[in-house]
Amino acid sequence: MPASINPLPKSSDRILAVDDSPDNLFLVEAILAEEGYEVVCKPDGISALALIKTEPPDLVLLDVMMPGIDGYEVTRRIRTNPHLPFIPILLITAHHHSSVVEGLDAGADDFIRKPVEVDELLARVRSLLRLKHSIEQQRAMSRQREDFVSRLTHDLRTPLVAADRMLDLFRQGALGEISPTMQEAIASMIKSNQNLLQMVNTLLEVYRYEAGRKTLTFAYFDWGELIQEVITELTPLIQNQELVIQFTPPADSLTHPPIILGDPLEIRRVVTNLVGNAVKFTDRGIVKIRLQRSPDPEKVMILEVEDSGIGISTADQALIFERFRQGNNKRSGSGLGLHLVSLIVEAHKGTIQVQSQIGQGSLFRVCLPVEMP
Repeated sequence: MPASINPLPKSSDRILAVDDSPDNLFLVEAILAEEGYEVVCKPDGISALALIKTEPPDLVLLDVMMPGIDGYEVTRRIRTNPHLPFIPILLITAHHHSSVVEGLDAGADDFIRKPVEVDELLARVRSLLRLKHSIEQQRAMSRQREDFVSRLTHDLRTPLVAADRMLDLFRQGALGEISPTMQEAIASMIKSNQNLLQMVNTLLEVYRYEAGRKTLTFAYFDWGELIQEVITELTPLIQNQELVIQFTPPADSLTHPPIILGDPLEIRRVVTNLVGNAVKFTDRGIVKIRLQRSPDPEKVMILEVEDSGIGISTADQALIFERFRQGNNKRSGSGLGLHLVSLIVEAHKGTIQVQSQIGQGSLFRVCLPVEMP
């Protein structure tokens, strides 16, 4: 009986080979197909980019010297396309003077010279495919973790909201008369429960932004009126403090209200967080809120929240907008509030900065475009 032949196991990896020489393409395709890879060949950069846009391969083998656009330019276009997944790029050249530096700076992951040695080519291909699979696994794990936290925080809201309503009924005496001591205990429980609910809501919003699942509803609104509403809501927090909140709208706000295009609910989060933090970290003095227009032609509205509180160290300033980065002060929260603020500002194509000195207060500056670009 004839000996049975075990076919080479098929690889799920799809490789795009780009070269203007049919002989080179034939050789590369033969080498890679022998190893079980699926190989697609293109004779120039334009047709390769068109294929990559619709059917991204797992790896690109790219000749440097080609008519039309060369391998460096193809590499740059791949790397600057935000809609593409990570695709390893192996540049191949027959010229010793070709710049490895230029290729790597353009975004290539490796470089090999002609004439190509079979073992070296296969080793570099395997190495780059391992890199791609490793990155994909890490991203998949990250997405699973984010989905888990998102679902967990979403599910946590239900019992917290129910507990909040039940505690409120107790406080009102709807379930029977309670003693003054119990009133104090229930008030403390309500405050703690609301703090936890706020933390869960913030965490849920953070993961919505980071997972790209946050939908913003843009509309024109008066930023000055919104700030006044936030001040009214926060004023009860400072009734027993030697603290004043002062708001200065733009000088021409009566004739030209500070109208911007954005999501009013999300911008309210920004203002509430910044002013709330200023109040929390300032025992006495003043919290100044200023709204002003930048000179044309930038068409940017600037919000400044300045306090006379305890200030922020230089080390903390460098990390303050990162997720779960808490300050060293005992009043610091979960480390999510300012991170969420930065995500909201970024989603509105704006910027946020902080200036502070220990013992001399802090200044947060938010710049938002009047019109979304």
